[in-house]
Amino acid sequence: MEANKRTCLYDKHVALGALMQPFGGFDMPIQYSSIIEEHNAVRHHCGVFDVSHMGEIIVTGPDAERFINHIFTNDVRGLATGKVIYGMMCYPDGGTVDDTCICKMGENNFFMTVNAANIDKDDEWIRSNAKDFDVNINNQSDYYGQLAVQGPEAESVMEEVLGLPCKELNFYEVKTYKTAGETIVISRTGYTGEDGFEFYGSHEFIRSSWDKLMASGRCKPCGLGCRDTLRFEVGLPLYGDELSKDISPVMAGLSMFCKLDKPEFIGKEALVKQKTEGVSKRLRGIELTSHAVPRHGYKVLKDGMEVGEVTTGYRLISVDKSCAVALVDASLKLGDTVDVQIRKKTFPAVIVKKKFYDKHYKK
Repeated sequence: MEANKRTCLYDKHVALGALMQPFGGFDMPIQYSSIIEEHNAVRHHCGVFDVSHMGEIIVTGPDAERFINHIFTNDVRGLATGKVIYGMMCYPDGGTVDDTCICKMGENNFFMTVNAANIDKDDEWIRSNAKDFDVNINNQSDYYGQLAVQGPEAESVMEEVLGLPCKELNFYEVKTYKTAGETIVISRTGYTGEDGFEFYGSHEFIRSSWDKLMASGRCKPCGLGCRDTLRFEVGLPLYGDELSKDISPVMAGLSMFCKLDKPEFIGKEALVKQKTEGVSKRLRGIELTSHAVPRHGYKVLKDGMEVGEVTTGYRLISVDKSCAVALVDASLKLGDTVDVQIRKKTFPAVIVKKKFYDKHYKK
C-alpha cells in the first residue's frame, strides 16, 4: 500500500503533539488540544490551519478564459483581475468532479485550488478536456504550501505578525505580494464561515510563516477536526460527503453557482434537465430534538420507511444542537418531521435549512 504524503509542516505538527490521521492521501493533523477549543478560537479570535494538502493548478494561454468556462459551472466571462469565484467541475451526467475556487490573476491567467484527494483526478480531467483549446496547464501542487488564517482577528494577525498587507482585500478577492525573493498569493477566503485569509508560497516560506504565527501567541493551531465542524455549521459542503460523482450541484442545493444561461459547459444539459424536471434526492438540513449525535451514513426514516442517509452530522459547538445534513427524498420540505436511526434506536428530528450558524465574512 502506498504511503500517505506529508505536508511541509508535518514535523511541526508532530512536535506540537497533534493527533495525525490520513486525509485525502496525506497524514494531517486532526486536533492539537481539542476540537472544541480550536473551533472556538476561530469563532472568537484566530486560528491557523495547515492546508498544504490542497492542490493548485494554473491555467494560462490565449484560450484560458474560454476553457475555464467550458469545464466550470460558474461564469468567469468579464471577471475582474483580483477576484475569486467558486463553482464546480461536472461530468456530462451532472455528477461532480470537484468543487473549486478559481482566482483570476490576470488576463487569461487562472489559479485553481482543488481538493487534496482529487488532485490527480482533476489534473487528468482538466488535461483530457483541453485538446481543442490553446492553453497551458501547470499543476503546481508539489511546489505550493498553503496556510489558512481564520477568525475575527485574522486581519491584524496577517498584517502585524506576518507583515502580509491584506486590509484592502474584500471577501473573495486575491492579490500577489513579493517578499523574501518570491511571489506570495493571498486571498480573503476560507472554509470556516469567519473572516480570514488563505495564502500560498514555497514550502520554506510556509514553514517560516508557521513559526512566526506559533511564536506570536496570537493564534491557535487548528486541525481538520474543527475545520469540519466550522464549515458544517455554516452550510459549506465537503467533497465526498455533500458533493460527489453521484451528487450533483443541483442535488446539493448549489444551483446558484451553476450559470445555466452560459452558452455551454460540461454537464450543462444534465443540470438544466435536473432543474426543470426535478431530482429524486436533495440535501436537507436536519435538527434532532434530543442530544443524540447523527453521523455519516446513518439512515433517515419517514413513517418507518428509509428516505435517505446522513452525509455529515455533529453536536454543533457554536449553537449546542444536534444537527445533520442528509441526502433525502426531494419530496421532504422544511418543517417536515423525520427520524434518524442511530444504532438500533430512532430519534425524532425536523427538516431545516442547511445553514445552522450565520457566516461572518467581511463584505
